[in-house]
Amino acid sequence: MKLSDYKNDADFAKKQLDEVSDSFCLAKWNQVSLHLPTGLTNSCYHPPLHEIDAEVLAKNPAALHNTEEKIKERQQMLAGERPKGCSYCWKMEDTGEMSDRHYRSGEPWAMIDFEKIRDNPLDRTHVPRYVEVNFNNACNFKCSYCSPQFSTAWGKEIEIHGAYPTNPGHNAPEHFVGRRKPIPNRETNPYVEAFWRWWPELYKNLKHFRMTGGEPMMDVNTYRVFDYIIDHPKKDLHLNVTSNMCPPDVKLKNKYFDQVKRICLDEKVEHFMQFVSVDAHGPQAEYIRNGLNYNQFMDNVNEFLHSIPVRNSVTFIITYNNLSVTSLDKLLKDIRLLRSEHSKTYQRVWFDLPLLRQPLWQQITLLPESYQRIHEDNIKWMIEHQEQIGPKQVTETRLDFSLFKDFEIQKMQRNLAYWRKHAEQDNMQKKNFYTFFAEHDRRRGTNFEQTFPEMQEFWQHCKNL
Repeated sequence: MKLSDYKNDADFAKKQLDEVSDSFCLAKWNQVSLHLPTGLTNSCYHPPLHEIDAEVLAKNPAALHNTEEKIKERQQMLAGERPKGCSYCWKMEDTGEMSDRHYRSGEPWAMIDFEKIRDNPLDRTHVPRYVEVNFNNACNFKCSYCSPQFSTAWGKEIEIHGAYPTNPGHNAPEHFVGRRKPIPNRETNPYVEAFWRWWPELYKNLKHFRMTGGEPMMDVNTYRVFDYIIDHPKKDLHLNVTSNMCPPDVKLKNKYFDQVKRICLDEKVEHFMQFVSVDAHGPQAEYIRNGLNYNQFMDNVNEFLHSIPVRNSVTFIITYNNLSVTSLDKLLKDIRLLRSEHSKTYQRVWFDLPLLRQPLWQQITLLPESYQRIHEDNIKWMIEHQEQIGPKQVTETRLDFSLFKDFEIQKMQRNLAYWRKHAEQDNMQKKNFYTFFAEHDRRRGTNFEQTFPEMQEFWQHCKNL
């Protein structure tokens, strides 16, 4: 049966996966996230990070991806068992919804190797198609849900003030020792060295390569990758970078934009995707992602789209948490404005809404049921501005790229289904919510009640506990 016989790639993937088992996921083979400052990895961003064996890397740099833990989880999936680390997808599927296991496996970069993986599933040298890597943790932001593992700014704060007084203490200095302590840039890093040994082989097989951080604009390895691609064009590569779009030095931004412009204008890759991280609108976004200047952020996104007009797009990564809910409508309207201005012949402005899972006190499931109605209203508004594909659309002289896709609305509906299924009144986490953000205000000179006046009742409830 052809792919076109199914309503979308995820349905097709489900049929294929079920031939092997009902817990089989191609992302466990064809996708990897590498956190090289700490020598940790996971297959996608849902499972917990686990250690890479540095000794094995000396002989097999592909062990950056093919770790003992992943081999074990692959064996579980082949047997129809559910690996514990993949609980996000199991919880989503138990609501009756499709999970990222289906959506990820259905993407062309994953499905391309279905037969190869099925026939040789325990290959310890398997080369993935989708690689996400952060080379170091240098970052000028202190996002509320982040940690010293991914931000030097967070690390400096913890060195001065210690752990946040939640239960248990959050981001405690004593937690970031051993393998959890990022290797400083000035020291030799065996994981970065193994990556560059693996890179020529990896590069030949790649379909998607994504750099994160830290902040990639602040990382010399970002520009080393760019230089390699300029010298070795790869016409089928989707090159992706995740940035906070507010680097500490305008010279870094200019250098970065110039390199990306050369890659795009000279057609060195198939497509460049600029992921930008923001979780709410205006001052509320700045509160969540401490260090962000929302207006500067939007100006830089505009500049990127204006100055590099071809072979690229921007995707807003909205890590959906309980401080995102009340201003998401304004952020979506800003995204629509960008779409109207920059998307003329193809969609250049996208967004994604992954659910935040840690820390527990910042999950949407902690909010009162009344906040679900805000989410429902946003879904209704999106449906009112939904792209309609049909006879009427065909007669249009030009598609309206500002309208929302059906799958964008479905992501909102998925998040709502998860919220309803897992809503909880965990008083300990509500106490932690107040404790964390009260301390956040003390350390960083912010003011929760002024920034989120519409959440006053929830704030007082958590405080009174």
